[in-house]
Amino acid sequence: MNLSSTNIILGSGSPRRKQLLEELGWKFETVVRSTSEEMPSHLKRDKVAIHLAEMKAAAFDGDLKSNDLLITADTIVCLDDRILNKPENEKEALQMLQALSGRKHEVYTGVCLSTSKSRNCFSVESRVHFKKINDFEIIEYIRKYKPFDKAGSYGAQECLQPDMNPCSPEELKFINRIGRPDYVEKTLTKSTETHYPIIDKIEGSFFNVMGLPVVELWNAVEKLLSE
Repeated sequence: MNLSSTNIILGSGSPRRKQLLEELGWKFETVVRSTSEEMPSHLKRDKVAIHLAEMKAAAFDGDLKSNDLLITADTIVCLDDRILNKPENEKEALQMLQALSGRKHEVYTGVCLSTSKSRNCFSVESRVHFKKINDFEIIEYIRKYKPFDKAGSYGAQECLQPDMNPCSPEELKFINRIGRPDYVEKTLTKSTETHYPIIDKIEGSFFNVMGLPVVELWNAVEKLLSE
């Protein structure tokens, strides 16, 4: 995919989204604009994620040039029909992780691709299974990683089982197709750092749980540029 004539703007301050794009080899600038994260009560699950991504994109309305491509995204964690936002403090983080312990939950990322003429939005769902974790493990994790900027109070990249391959078959094919076989290793928490093996299994996209479904993003950008 030739992106040489496209000015990519990442409208997100997330270090994980920035890293995922950088390791794809894409050149881009990061521009963050303040937006409301209030969610209309009638929206559920993936519709919430898309709405929040669209709100971030709307902050750039009227400012995009003809060769600009704006990428905005928002990730939410759902336990049953309850949306777990970013925790405000250690107490909230503890309560969220206690609720997720031993349970399956869903992660949705809404993505918006905006140009000066169009906007295309989509969402991706992954299902994450947590092992049973005790309060001591949770408190140690919170103190080590301070997950206050993460929906659901955890980051997938530091919560995997030892030697676990978190990627879906589609993701493995993708990273081989683009010639970046070490992509996963480069986006995970460094092996020298402490890991907390909270995640037992991931169904669907691992990168989606990290905050950006790169396979679907790549395909959507490729389609957009071919039109």
